[in-house]
Amino acid sequence: MASAFLTGNKTTHFICGAIREVKNDLHDLDFADTMLNIDSITTLLAIITFCLLAKFVYDQQKKKYKNFPPGPMRLPIIGNLHMFNLREPYGTLTQMSKKHGSIFSLQFGFINIVVLSGYKVVKDALIKHGDDFSDRPQIPLFAKLIRGYGVVFSNGENWNVMRRFTFLTLRQLGVGSKAMESVIHDECDMLLKAIKSYEGKPFDNLPVMSTAIANILLSIILGNQYTCEDPTILRMKHLIEESVKLIACPMSLLYNVYPPLVNCLPGSHRTTINNNLEFCKLVKEIYTKFKAQPDKHERRSLIEAFLDKQHEVKSKSGLYFHDENLNTLISNLIIAGLEPVHSTLRWGLLLMMKYPDIQKNVQDEIKKMIGVSLPQTEHRKELPFTNAVIHEIQRFGNIAPISIPRATTRDITFKGYFLPKGTFIIMLLRSVLQDKDYFEKPEEFYPQHFLDSEGKFVKNEAFIPFSAGKRSCIGENLAKMELFLLFTRLLQNFTFLPCPGLELNFNPEIGFVSSPKPYMMRAVPRL
Repeated sequence: MASAFLTGNKTTHFICGAIREVKNDLHDLDFADTMLNIDSITTLLAIITFCLLAKFVYDQQKKKYKNFPPGPMRLPIIGNLHMFNLREPYGTLTQMSKKHGSIFSLQFGFINIVVLSGYKVVKDALIKHGDDFSDRPQIPLFAKLIRGYGVVFSNGENWNVMRRFTFLTLRQLGVGSKAMESVIHDECDMLLKAIKSYEGKPFDNLPVMSTAIANILLSIILGNQYTCEDPTILRMKHLIEESVKLIACPMSLLYNVYPPLVNCLPGSHRTTINNNLEFCKLVKEIYTKFKAQPDKHERRSLIEAFLDKQHEVKSKSGLYFHDENLNTLISNLIIAGLEPVHSTLRWGLLLMMKYPDIQKNVQDEIKKMIGVSLPQTEHRKELPFTNAVIHEIQRFGNIAPISIPRATTRDITFKGYFLPKGTFIIMLLRSVLQDKDYFEKPEEFYPQHFLDSEGKFVKNEAFIPFSAGKRSCIGENLAKMELFLLFTRLLQNFTFLPCPGLELNFNPEIGFVSSPKPYMMRAVPRL
């Protein structure tokens, strides 16, 4: 088979001919010159052999899966890496989907990836075939960081146990209730006070916004014993924020494609690994203090509820409540709870400065419907335009343009294509939130996407910023509550203005989430 492959391939004929020409040329050189060229020839032959072997493996795989989704032509060893802007991969995928359709395949190194785009295809995968697309693939960097623990990148029984525990515990702690509204309002009071202290002068909103949202999250995960002012928490927060950006850097992406090779090189992947080790050490210091507390202490946080579960060794599920799972679960929840809300609000304020008429319409509606009263979750129905603007900020900001990768749980046929068990799946959420069949002006900021002709709020089925199905965001209800209450109170109390002479920048930061670059703004008090 190998000989037939070598003699029948046009590329091989060309390479063999080139090698013969090199050999003929060597006969015309003296012995010393020949010896000097032997190392170069050996290297060339090794590269050629490796390329041919890689192509042979690819061709055999292609024959094995005849109905595998098509895609752009790929090169040996690198696959389609040469076609990608590694700093904005979702932009490349968007362009490819326009050319190759809503289902196509790529190759990163030796990894075959299937990309799903457009609302109809993604919905079918997430809802109608939810069980078939519910696994996570083995991604080298995440495998090294997480090792199958926690709730975001785990599979099987570990994922079931951790997700069930997290969901029930968040509900028991009052997430989505009036009690949680009070927590959010308390932090918002501090946020308004901090913004007011700038007296309408330019300031960077990133630190103050981050502190408010992080404190809400910490009250749930760690209780009232820690706030963002604590040195340990400040360091943990820095490690997470840095790692979120580094995970999407080119060296981290290359590590996932060629782990043995890139592992030896310096770069963002090594910093991310070191950050994770330090983060786990800090988490251990925290739960060691909790473990030292009396058993009769009233449990008011997720970490305390987890430690209680560690004592449940009678049931099978109790075996999953170990320290490694705790480390990863806390990391998962902080990242999932902090960055999306934080980035969405910062996109929102940037957009309000860009579109002052929309900002004024929101303020007028708030003034008319609730005046100076504290906004409550039930006020959503009374504030349709404000609610539509918040939804459009989420759609336009597009915090997660690419979903966290999925993997097929079994061999399946999807939309006429065969996907073997374990197929690496990327769902292009950007294509869903910009699907022209569901959004009239997909590339513009247009709150009317969520309003009918009478100005009433309407849902849009293609609006799935938190994904959907079994792997949808477990903190979706908390995030929705935070976004509505914080955004409404901010615009109730301030008018946000750009700094004179500074152009508003809508190019996102490089990172795991699509967040706005740091910017200065002014906040003029209204009340």
